[in-house]
Amino acid sequence: MKTEIRYFTLSKKGNTVKLANAISEAIGKEALTVDNDLDEEVDVLFLVNAMYATSIAKEEKEFLKRNASKIKLLVNVNSSATGRSTFKVVKKNCDNLGIKISDKEYHTKASWINLNKDRPNEEDLNRLKEFAKDIVK
Repeated sequence: MKTEIRYFTLSKKGNTVKLANAISEAIGKEALTVDNDLDEEVDVLFLVNAMYATSIAKEEKEFLKRNASKIKLLVNVNSSATGRSTFKVVKKNCDNLGIKISDKEYHTKASWINLNKDRPNEEDLNRLKEFAKDIVK
């Protein structure tokens, strides 16, 4: 099964990078930023992202547009300090581009200022690793 991991972050906290690296460790595939287009069709794309205002970043939307024909299934992975998932906005973008999105997603709390101190934590990352392994089985 051909699997890829892409992520985007503006944050200096590193929450999104932690999530991308946890998936990478679990499935043995390097996590790359959305600046790296897909070279070929993939069976599963893990898109690791965060909520920016009420949406995902324009860089992620542009990545999806450029690579839509190469993605068989997208799996959404995200974190937020407010508890809001990006699933609905990612699904809307995927639906508009004809990308199939898994109804399974991984979402966890993220630290920001004084909210959710030290999240995602080791337990969150271990759950994500198991989630990723289950997806690629």
